[in-house]
Amino acid sequence: MFDDVSSVDIIINLSSMRMVVIVAKFFMSMVIVMMVAVMVVLIVVALVLLLLMKTCLDDKVEVLRCRAQSALGVGKGRLVDSCGTVLDASAPIKRARLQNGDSLTLHINRLQIQACGTAFAAILGDGSVLSWGTFDGLDTCTVQEQLKTVQQVQASYAAFAAILADGSVRTWGAVDDRVKASAVQKQLKTVQQIQATDGAFAAVLGDGSVVTWGDAGDGGDSSAVQDQLKNVQQIQASDHAFAAIRGDGSVVTWGDADFGDDSSAVQAQLKNVQQIQATGRAFAAILGDGSVVTWGDADRGGDSSAVQKQLKTVQQIQATDGAFAAVLGDGSVVTWGGDGGDSSAVQNQLKNVQQIQATDGAFAAVLGDGSVVSWGYADGGGDSSAVQDQLKSVHQIQATQGAFAAILGDGSVVTWGDADYGGDSSAVQDQLKNVQQIQATGRAFAAVLGDGSVVTWGNSDCGGDSGAVQDQLKNVEQIQASRRAFAAILGDGSVVTWGDAHGGGDSTAVQVQLKHV
Repeated sequence: MFDDVSSVDIIINLSSMRMVVIVAKFFMSMVIVMMVAVMVVLIVVALVLLLLMKTCLDDKVEVLRCRAQSALGVGKGRLVDSCGTVLDASAPIKRARLQNGDSLTLHINRLQIQACGTAFAAILGDGSVLSWGTFDGLDTCTVQEQLKTVQQVQASYAAFAAILADGSVRTWGAVDDRVKASAVQKQLKTVQQIQATDGAFAAVLGDGSVVTWGDAGDGGDSSAVQDQLKNVQQIQASDHAFAAIRGDGSVVTWGDADFGDDSSAVQAQLKNVQQIQATGRAFAAILGDGSVVTWGDADRGGDSSAVQKQLKTVQQIQATDGAFAAVLGDGSVVTWGGDGGDSSAVQNQLKNVQQIQATDGAFAAVLGDGSVVSWGYADGGGDSSAVQDQLKSVHQIQATQGAFAAILGDGSVVTWGDADYGGDSSAVQDQLKNVQQIQATGRAFAAVLGDGSVVTWGNSDCGGDSGAVQDQLKNVEQIQASRRAFAAILGDGSVVTWGDAHGGGDSTAVQVQLKHV
């Protein structure tokens, strides 16, 4: 299971009530390797570290774990026995049935951060969770003791749902009782994945059935289609409705009818569906033959009749809030819907398209030669004419709700769109060099440079001004964003946040726990 990876073994001598920590099995040097289920085995310095520490059979496993972490100078991890079983940190050592000479391995998950509308949740190295933000009840205190061995976290607009290692689920977030999973808690077993609308969750279980909870109008009530929700492979969501693809390629929908809940008019066409994309109020399904079937709000992409004959050999679909753009097998593009749905002005330029990015009302396509074509709402990024001559050798594009930022081959950045949404980067242009990645809130951008520093621009209330934490933003590995704030993970595992304090930008309440996690 852990091929080509070092491990940290802990040998327990129960008869002498002492623990010896031995660093062994060194196969790779000073690297951290991604594992299945995002598991990472901590790699430490290539030497044998011996440390004798007194312990007691009545002590909890937590004592062993803390001492191992302290001895190795690392953050939180989980102790795993030789059979691969994670030891319950709250259980007494004697209940763990450890024997003389048993080898325990300290596993540390790579820190993960998930964001809902105005808050963050971080999965720590030991599988526990910390969250911060402003929704009443968002604090994990009510479920903290249950948030152990967390594998992944999904977010609706105002709540989180965590899948634990045993396949069960724990939820927390807005005070509204509709977000709580208590009514279906007993059904939430062997959960494989979770999808979310603005106010509801849908969990796919190991047997392919689905359990939903949350606001009924947002898809939290699937009782009308429950008998159809079998052998479900994946689920897509609009703002207030779900669409599930079953193993036979058929589709089941539920939620708010105005947001794509009602697929009855096209149900006979929904066969051999491969994937589904969504705007805020409509769905588009790509079939096995490359054709497309749409439903939902006609003005938001739910009606593709005007371009239906062109929708052949579709490879991928991108969406604004109200329009779709399909890339065909020959690299051309077909669009329909609201803002961004009319690409006629640039249609002859849309050839050899490699990728498409979208704001709320505009699209930007990267062509094979590295140039860019944009269309849609002009003030929202649909007009790139002012920077067109600079858009060369573009590698990737990121978007806020109303602007685009393109990373060029030389590591520089070109921006366009609404200045209050990050479309004007002139104030920091000379700093935007050797850019590796860009992340975006709704109205600001944050770029990670090659030296691990960060440059920000856009609306200051939404993360565009990182001046207060700039000296802390060093050795940044990745950035996550809510709608109004950023969270940066540093090389040492600590986290730095900025932006709207009421949107996750203020993590002072949990900052101690976020140090060296």
